[in-house]
Amino acid sequence: MSWIRTISFAEATGKLKKLYERVAGPDDNVDNIMMAHSLRPHSMEAHMTVYKNVLHHSANTIPKWFLETLGVWVSSLNRCGYCVEHHFSGLQRLLADPPRGEAIRAAIEARNPAVAPLDAAQKVAMAYARKLTEAPGDLVEADVTALRDAGWDDGEILEINQVCSYFSYANRTVLGLGCSTDGDVLGLSPNNSDNPDDWGHR
Repeated sequence: MSWIRTISFAEATGKLKKLYERVAGPDDNVDNIMMAHSLRPHSMEAHMTVYKNVLHHSANTIPKWFLETLGVWVSSLNRCGYCVEHHFSGLQRLLADPPRGEAIRAAIEARNPAVAPLDAAQKVAMAYARKLTEAPGDLVEADVTALRDAGWDDGEILEINQVCSYFSYANRTVLGLGCSTDGDVLGLSPNNSDNPDDWGHR
């Protein structure tokens, strides 16, 4: 599950138990990325708050399936198989077009999103995501201007930036602590985007 000790749902008490109850999926399943925080529940709470607001909030205007695509892309670039598998499953569920999803994944695995079945603006966002992930210190204002010229407004550019930034954080949590997908239910996510406090994965 991870390289550090974790506390199971059955063993949890106090604040940790309450957080687990908020984030649990079917049969009280808690994803290993969340269980990795169990010795410091306050960091789990912070993680879930960022995750829910960045990726699953009704105020976002970019389709959630494309935000998931960015997450799979960033996670692939960071070689985080855990997040790739979780969020590709979510992408497929949201997109509801398995052949298109598989074509997107094939382009990601080939490191060539230019051939993915995405529109021109989405491909520019993928290029920005790659630079932000691999060479953040090389970003210049022209990179944001390219997003704007492609048709993204500044609020959407912020969404793209925050999703990519969140996934690099999540990838490092997983990779640095040795989280595996053993026991996880892939593809679940908080379904109630209208309530930032509803973290349920049921």
